Amino acid sequence: MAAVHHRIVIVGGGSAGITVAARLRRRGEDGVAVIDPAATHYYQPLWTLVGGGCAPVESSAKPQASVMPKGVTWIRQAAVAADPDAKEITLDDGSTVTYDYLVMCPGIQLDWSKITGLGQTLGRDGVSSNYLYELAPATWRFIREARSGTAVFTMPSGPIKCAGAPQKIAYLAADYWREQGVLSKMDVHLVLPTPGMFGVKEFSDVLVGVARRYGITVHLQSEAISVNPDAREVTIADKAAGTESTLGYEVMHMVPPQSAPDWVKKTALADPANPAGYVEIDKHTMQHTRFPEVFALGDAGSSPNSKTGAAIRKQAPVVVQNLVDVMAGKAPSARYEGYASCPLTTSRHAMLLAEFDYSMKPTPSIPYINTIKERRDMWYLKRYGLPALYWQGMLRGVA
Repeated sequence: MAAVHHRIVIVGGGSAGITVAARLRRRGEDGVAVIDPAATHYYQPLWTLVGGGCAPVESSAKPQASVMPKGVTWIRQAAVAADPDAKEITLDDGSTVTYDYLVMCPGIQLDWSKITGLGQTLGRDGVSSNYLYELAPATWRFIREARSGTAVFTMPSGPIKCAGAPQKIAYLAADYWREQGVLSKMDVHLVLPTPGMFGVKEFSDVLVGVARRYGITVHLQSEAISVNPDAREVTIADKAAGTESTLGYEVMHMVPPQSAPDWVKKTALADPANPAGYVEIDKHTMQHTRFPEVFALGDAGSSPNSKTGAAIRKQAPVVVQNLVDVMAGKAPSARYEGYASCPLTTSRHAMLLAEFDYSMKPTPSIPYINTIKERRDMWYLKRYGLPALYWQGMLRGVA
């Protein structure tokens, strides 16, 4: 079977892939192809609000065809291998696509099996996760039905997409139980693998107060390692103390460990020093460190930024400019400084907008207001402003 050739191949049609494709087309670039089998495109940041009962899950989805930029070839199959020496991508039907330039943004893999017993109970008996479209409504159902007992919210170690999401749903749930007058009957636990509530002190200090306000027991440097569905217990490993303990649960929201897709880990594009297998790139130029015609951005890249949609919004113009530079025989001229944003819902009416970069210092982008505090106007930004920015601006290559 003869290979099909495209000048620029983008692997992945999620936030990063569509945004880069749209920006390339706006720059007048032809010969752009996007490899992605999905029929539906999701705005995943909304799933936290779905799980908290604050948004309908249907509003997070649109047909992929409706967001695919005009003039782009959509290859509706899955990539399963990449050979950067041959400049070739293998698809799931055995056919191949060759390229002159490659942009890797296949997203991140949810490693559910790394938590023993989770797969047997996920989606039932009070256990859910907002990291899947199908499960976010179940999260809300379990929260709504709980009137007493123990509630556990966990976060895994290692990079994950939207690192604030494991906390956000805990606060939305606790605030709902407060509104219902049953918070005093709930024993709420937040299990975090980090030494603090958040990597940036200014925001961490606020979150300490939020957890205290709801009476949440926070387990730092700890991680859920297994679930016993029959006993409705979760085993928690305290990494600092080297001990393990169990918690019973009435309702539990779990976030799985995450890594690059397995097929990416097997390629020469993966960072050999990182078992998570992310595509090895320069953290400023987003260019591959060993294959200059390859770029990567989004969740599958090795750049040490927080894996958020806001990071992609800042990475995409850098990737496009540097790709255009390389295609013109020039050195990459644009730099990404690690900007990421984490809209942290701290109640059903307020949000803390955490913005930061590689310096791990607050880098606010909205003038005249203090975003290092919980704000009601930021809630409306999260619920309505950011989705509009995503669908109407980012995916069209104009924001």
